[in-house]
Amino acid sequence: MIKVVNVRFLKKNKLALLFALLASGCGLPQLSPDDTASIPSDYTYIIGPGDSVNIFVWGNPDISTTATVRPDGKITIPLAEDLPASGKTPSQLARDMEKKLAKYVRDPQVVIMVGGFQGVYSQQVRIVGQLSGGGGSSAGGGSGTSGGTGGGSRFSAKAFPYKKDMTLLDLMIQLGGLGQYSDGNRASIVRNVNGELQQVGIRIDDLIDDADLSANVKILPGDIVIIPEAFF
Repeated sequence: MIKVVNVRFLKKNKLALLFALLASGCGLPQLSPDDTASIPSDYTYIIGPGDSVNIFVWGNPDISTTATVRPDGKITIPLAEDLPASGKTPSQLARDMEKKLAKYVRDPQVVIMVGGFQGVYSQQVRIVGQLSGGGGSSAGGGSGTSGGTGGGSRFSAKAFPYKKDMTLLDLMIQLGGLGQYSDGNRASIVRNVNGELQQVGIRIDDLIDDADLSANVKILPGDIVIIPEAFF
């Protein structure tokens, strides 16, 4: 007998099925504070859509301005339209802007100061699963969670810009805690290691409830933290 698969159901619930698959992995290798994975010593913040860039042109206050990076990753300022900004460091954007402005200003000197700090996705830390209703920004950069708010929500997601030397404890403080029905000791991190995605276990309950600092692991840019629902 051939079993008919409901394709429409699978498409509609693809995200839920993927999350269930990631969250259900038992026996994952456990991440420790001594893990050798580390960010480059020259880590520099990368500008992303939603960031605010304050542009200071030395000796030219008329063209010094502030602009927000558009969803397409570009900005427009006086004398320079549709200038790509996303994916660049502040100093790289400053040098690009100097080349553009050199057509109109003699030897322009530009300084870029960034605010807002959304960053590019590859440097964000994203958390999905059983989360508390407070703290942080939603994955879309707003002020809530997807899939509802509150400790008992079935699914929610948030994203934070990575901060240098961030640990799991720092992330939990910024997040504001887990949801009422979360299982922190079955949580895991999906991490890009040398171009390959790897999933490793973490022990959030031990860290928060028992003050077990051996569970306070490093958080890296691009990490995806999965918080599953507890079994009752």
